[in-house]
Amino acid sequence: MTIRTYDNPVIPGFHPDPSVCRVGADFYLVCSSFEYVPGVPLFHSRDLVHWRQIGNVLDRPGQLAIPPDTPASAGVYAPTLRHHDGRFHVITTLVGGGGTFLVHSERPEGPWSDPVWIDLPGIDPDLAWDDEGSCWCALAGVRVARIDPLTGKVLEGPLPVWSGTGLRDPEAPHLYRIGGWWYLLLAEGGTALGHGVSVARARSPRGPFEPAPGNPVLTHRGTDLPVQCTGHADLVEAADGTWWMVLLGTRPGGFFPEFHVLGRETFLVPVEWVDGWPRVGPVAGRHPAPAAWHPLPPEPVRDDFDAPALAPCWISPRARPDGSWSLARRPGWLTLTATGDSLDRPGHTFVGRRQQHADSRTSVRLDAGRGRAGLSVRLDEAHHYDLEVYDGTVSVHARIGPLRQCVARHAVPPGPLTLTVETRTDDILPPTVTGAGQEAPGVRAGGPDTIAFSAESSEGVLRLAALDGRYLSTQVAGGFTGRVIGMYVTEGSAAYDWFDHGPRPVTPGAGPR
Repeated sequence: MTIRTYDNPVIPGFHPDPSVCRVGADFYLVCSSFEYVPGVPLFHSRDLVHWRQIGNVLDRPGQLAIPPDTPASAGVYAPTLRHHDGRFHVITTLVGGGGTFLVHSERPEGPWSDPVWIDLPGIDPDLAWDDEGSCWCALAGVRVARIDPLTGKVLEGPLPVWSGTGLRDPEAPHLYRIGGWWYLLLAEGGTALGHGVSVARARSPRGPFEPAPGNPVLTHRGTDLPVQCTGHADLVEAADGTWWMVLLGTRPGGFFPEFHVLGRETFLVPVEWVDGWPRVGPVAGRHPAPAAWHPLPPEPVRDDFDAPALAPCWISPRARPDGSWSLARRPGWLTLTATGDSLDRPGHTFVGRRQQHADSRTSVRLDAGRGRAGLSVRLDEAHHYDLEVYDGTVSVHARIGPLRQCVARHAVPPGPLTLTVETRTDDILPPTVTGAGQEAPGVRAGGPDTIAFSAESSEGVLRLAALDGRYLSTQVAGGFTGRVIGMYVTEGSAAYDWFDHGPRPVTPGAGPR
C-alpha cells in the first residue's frame, strides 16, 4: 500500500504567523503582511496541504492605512482567523498605527468590515468563545480579556494568566476549548533560532493554567534540522477527527551562520493527543498526508495582466495609490507611474510578489519608454538589488545598508526588453578582475544563493551580473519579512506586458548545504 505524503512548507515564501480555522470541509488560513498592502493574505484549502490565495482581508485603504513613515517590518502583525456563529473574524495589530483591531465577514471572500478598534495594548491577539457566548481575547504576555467583538468594548480584564516556561518573548497565544479543558498554545524563545511551542491548560480561560509536563511540545532549537525557527503555531481539527498544527519556520542555507532569504514560511505537522496533551514530532520536509486529499491545478507561472483587477498575490510597500498603476491605460499591460524617485526611500511605486522558490526564475517584458523602471529583488529600502532600464541603457544596482553601487551597465536598443532575475543555490560567483588587471577565479558564495541578472533585446541576451544573495537575507537586513520580487518605476511611466515567476531547474547534488 502506497502512503500518500506531502512536502513542507505547504505555503512557501514570506507567509509567517499562520492562523487557521475549519468550516465544514473547508480550511481557511491567514498570515502576517507587515508593511505590505493589501494586508493579511487569505488562503483556502480542502486538505490543509494544497492552498490557493483567494484574497486579502484588508484590501482597501479604509480598512488599512499604513503611515508613510512606517519602518520596514512594522505594520500588520500576527492575525488570528476564527469562525463563530456564521461569521468569520480576523483580529490583528497595526504596529506603528492604531493598535489592535478586528474585522468580520459572513463570507471568507469578503467584503470584510471596517476595523473595530479594541483598547488592548500588545501584539498577537487571539479570539475564542465560551459556552455562554462570551468572546475572549488573549494577547502576548500572556493576558486575556473578555470583549464585545462587534463594538470592541473590553468587558473584563486584561488578566495575566501564564507567562510560559520562562523563555523570552511569550507570544502568539491561542486559546481552544477541547474536551472540557481550555488549552493555551504559546510561542516563546523569540522568533529566531530559539523559537518553540509550549502549552498549558485550565478549566477556565481566566486560569489558573497548568503547563504541560513535556514543554516545549515543539522546537528545533539546538538541532541541525533543515527547518529552523519553528513556532507561532495554531491547531485545527480535521473532519475525520485528526489534529494538525500550522506553524512558521525557516529554511536557512549557506555557510555558518547560515541565512534565510524567503522569510518565515508556513509548515504543517500532524498532532497526536497523549494523556490529554498535544504531542508534535519534528517538522520534516515530508510527512504522511491527511486523509482528505484535494490537489489544485498548478498556479499559472505567468500573469499577462489581462484581468480587470490585479491578482491577490500582488503587494506594495505601505500604499498603492490609484494613480500609480493601471490595467486600463494600455490594455493587456500593467502601466506604472512614478510616485517617488528612489527605491531607497518610502513612497516609490512598486508592485511585486513574494519569492516562493529557493531556485527561481523571474522575468518581465518591459517597455520603459522614457521612464526609469525595472525589476527589483527587495527586502527593504536599505537592502535590494535592481535591474533597471533608462535612457538607452540597462544596469544593475546593489543597495546594501548604507552603500549603493552600480555593478553593471550596458547599452540596449530602443523598444521592449525582457528582464530576468534568477536565484541559484547551485551556482558560484563569477570570475572578477583584480586591480592588476588579472582575473580572479570564481568562488562559491558564502550565502544561500547567488542572484543573476540578464536582459534580452533584439540584439540578444546580455548577462550582466551575479551577486551574493546573503545581503538580501534576514540575517543581514534584520526584520520579519522575506524577499519580494517586483516591478517598479522611479521616473515617468513604464508598461509591463507580462510577469513570470516560477522554479528553475537545479543541478542534482549541488548547492551550499
